[in-house]
Amino acid sequence: MDMAQYISASFMGQNHYFNAWARADETSIDMTLFSELGAAMGDLSYTDGIINFSSRVFPASLQPEYIVADFQLCFYDPVLLRRALEDCGLSLEIQLNTRRILEGRNLIIEIEKSPNRVRLVNHLRGYTYTIEGDFR
Repeated sequence: MDMAQYISASFMGQNHYFNAWARADETSIDMTLFSELGAAMGDLSYTDGIINFSSRVFPASLQPEYIVADFQLCFYDPVLLRRALEDCGLSLEIQLNTRRILEGRNLIIEIEKSPNRVRLVNHLRGYTYTIEGDFR
């Protein structure tokens, strides 16, 4: 993946809108986040299990591990995801264009994918975001 994305996020009753340039392959994830006017908002990289995140805009309480995990849940190979989730005591269900991550019978995360949009709802942590781009 090497593409521009538009992201809208909702957390604790607040909505946030920003853009990202995301580059990802089998070994790494790199994201540059910027405002709708093009102002730099932050950079995230994940390589060899190490996450680097810097931002003057996002609060220090933002945990970049969640960003990386959500990205992997949305875009990574479902066979590999299923194995990794099972190692954590979770399960992955896939029906058509929807991925569901469950703990037992409790739905934790639901991801709906289309060629131009990915919507993730984290029921456990109470946030939602939509990523728009060309995912074909």
